Amino acid sequence: MSKPRSGLLNRFWTDRPLAFKGLVVVALPLAVLLGSLISLYVASSAETRAEDDVRRAFAIQRDIYQVHALLAEAATGVRGYALTGEERFLEPYRKAQAELPPTLERLDVAIEDEVVRRYFVDLLRVTDEKRESLKATVELARLPEPASADEVETALIANKLALDTVREKIDRIQQREAVVLDERRALVDAVRSRFLALTAISGLIGLLGSLAAVYLFSTGIVRRVNRLEHNADLLARGEQLVDLPEDADEIGRLSSRLVGASALLRERENDLRASEERFRLVIERVRDYGIFTLDTEGVVTSWNLGAERIKGWKADEILGQHFSRFYPEETRKFLPDLMLERARSDGSAEDEGWRVREDGSRFWANVVITALRDEAGALRGFAKVTRDMTERRRSEEALKLAREDAEAANLAKSEFLSRTSHELRTPLNAILGFGQLLEIDLDNFSEPHQEAVERITKAGRHLLSLINDLLDITSIEAGGAELDLETIDVGEALAEARDLADPIVANSGLTFELVEPSVPLSVVADRRRLTQIILNLIGNAAKYNTTGLFVRLGAQRSPGNTVTFFVEDDGLGVEAAHVSRLFTAFDRLGQNKRSKTEGTGLGLALSKSLVQSMGGMIKYKPRTPGARFAFTLPSDAAPKPALPSSQTTGTQPHAID
Repeated sequence: MSKPRSGLLNRFWTDRPLAFKGLVVVALPLAVLLGSLISLYVASSAETRAEDDVRRAFAIQRDIYQVHALLAEAATGVRGYALTGEERFLEPYRKAQAELPPTLERLDVAIEDEVVRRYFVDLLRVTDEKRESLKATVELARLPEPASADEVETALIANKLALDTVREKIDRIQQREAVVLDERRALVDAVRSRFLALTAISGLIGLLGSLAAVYLFSTGIVRRVNRLEHNADLLARGEQLVDLPEDADEIGRLSSRLVGASALLRERENDLRASEERFRLVIERVRDYGIFTLDTEGVVTSWNLGAERIKGWKADEILGQHFSRFYPEETRKFLPDLMLERARSDGSAEDEGWRVREDGSRFWANVVITALRDEAGALRGFAKVTRDMTERRRSEEALKLAREDAEAANLAKSEFLSRTSHELRTPLNAILGFGQLLEIDLDNFSEPHQEAVERITKAGRHLLSLINDLLDITSIEAGGAELDLETIDVGEALAEARDLADPIVANSGLTFELVEPSVPLSVVADRRRLTQIILNLIGNAAKYNTTGLFVRLGAQRSPGNTVTFFVEDDGLGVEAAHVSRLFTAFDRLGQNKRSKTEGTGLGLALSKSLVQSMGGMIKYKPRTPGARFAFTLPSDAAPKPALPSSQTTGTQPHAID
């Protein structure tokens, strides 16, 4: 049995997408409104045209009367002029001559009725004749010899006859225009009546269209959305949903998904309850952590095996007791309440300190208390997790003691090196003194003895340099390095270092380049230590640059109100594998390859210590080819005005890392 047509239409409408329904609901009133507006526009246009026709009829009548008046006044004026010869009587004639052409032109444009048009053509003809007659009368009156009374009388009679003819033509036009005016007035009334009727019909159609749209919207969307909202409320309360028709539009699909979500939530709720039970069982069996809960006042409401193992109380002994029982006497009165207050305000609170076991013994505990709140944000209680950190604390204390012992041993080492270095200086000074005396009489010795003396003095100086470096490093490590900090002009420091290092670089067969800063700079440093650092770096560059051509010294301003000093060369550089050991004391990199190169392995380590003691830092950066060592020291002022270009020499410095 087939469904009724109304049921099929209802199903068709219900299954349409919401976009289609919305389009229909919106388009239907708009279509009605558009049709009404179009009909109103057509009616209004017709009424406007009819009213324009009426206004044009009135304008034609006005201009016809104007033509008659101008001609009558002109005829009267010409008659007075012909009889008296006075010019003032010609004013109406001149006015008629000026205003008649535009008035007749307006009439020619405005007249549309065919009958009136024929009358108007006759009017034009008799008007021209009348104007010519008046003109002839004026010319007759202006002759040098006055015309006879008979001639004037004849002309005036002709003018009167012509004016009568014009009046006759005008009367015919006025009569016809009166008929046309009545017809047009009747047309205006008819159009206005139709306009009012059309307005009423349009309003009625618009009202019916709006009601139809509201009905469609109500039956297709609102009623079903209300049912869907009711189901959503049931879902929020966890109750069974009401079955709705399985419609094919978005609301129908949403309803189906809501039913599916309800079933899924019930299934997951059952799984969550099972998971909570399993989680509770797991928590109860945790032995390494004491995990239990408190109510809003701090009373214990649950207890696991870990809490029993750490604290000693069994569950039936502690449930219902305040958790302040776990705190020693010195903190019991304030710390538990403080922890709960912090957890309330911040969400959680953590603390480490001594806690008390059931037998009265103490243990070092790490405690975290977390506030538990419901969906509305109301406080339900607290979760408390306790770890026994006693062994870790003992390890930390042992480590602290070991660190103190190591520091004491390091101080003892430094003191030993310092005393040993001082003790070695006394015999070494004697050795060097006697060696220098032998060098005075060196010509009196044989060649083997001369070589022996040179080796003695050379070894002594090397040993003295090593002892001095040891004393410097020991003094810096012990915090006893004496620094005479002052403001030093960077240009002067570079010039002084160049003078001292020139022989070192020249002996290596290299060119010494100096790169002065582009603006005057100054640093806060110990002048002697600054020169020592620069000479150490230049000495290394000259000593190990066996394949290059130059050693370069320079300085420049760097970020952070600091000045960077750098020493560059174009030699072999430092192998990448050895870079991490550059500033290690007594570590001479590549000494197997350069066994003939002298050195103590303390230069870079000492330079690093000196730079750090003056508040700076030192770095190495490879070049292609060569190496670059740079260190920074604090500047005492902002940049000063630039020097003239003639005061700068060498090449521009490279960027500093």
